[in-house]
Amino acid sequence: MASFNDTIIETFRANDGVLGGHWEGKESILLHTPGRKSGKEYVNPLVAAPHGDSYIVCASAGGAPETPQWFDNLEAVDGPVTIELGSKTVQADHREVRPGRDDDYDELYATWRAYWPDAADYEKKTDRKFPVAVITVR
Repeated sequence: MASFNDTIIETFRANDGVLGGHWEGKESILLHTPGRKSGKEYVNPLVAAPHGDSYIVCASAGGAPETPQWFDNLEAVDGPVTIELGSKTVQADHREVRPGRDDDYDELYATWRAYWPDAADYEKKTDRKFPVAVITVR
């Protein structure tokens, strides 16, 4: 049986990046990151709020108490990452933004929160503030 993320990835690829249902009308990307320890490639589907020439993705994990591994893996990457955007696979620069560390965190998180209606529900599940990343296609 395929995992939830595997099903989303399959649908994303079969429809050139267009997801229906709950994600109807929202931008999404597939983020490829190597595991920090294993080096194994992981692919994570993420809601991507457009922000100028970039996208904001959030490490909310649906309100889970821990930051998802994809975010920690992304922080460990020195250089560009691979993303799938629509029907294209491209290289992208990234910048991780954490609450209490980066001055633009509040603005970036607010942009993602306004874009993704489930964010308010995620916040009710945990006291954790969700870090975000800015992804910019090269």
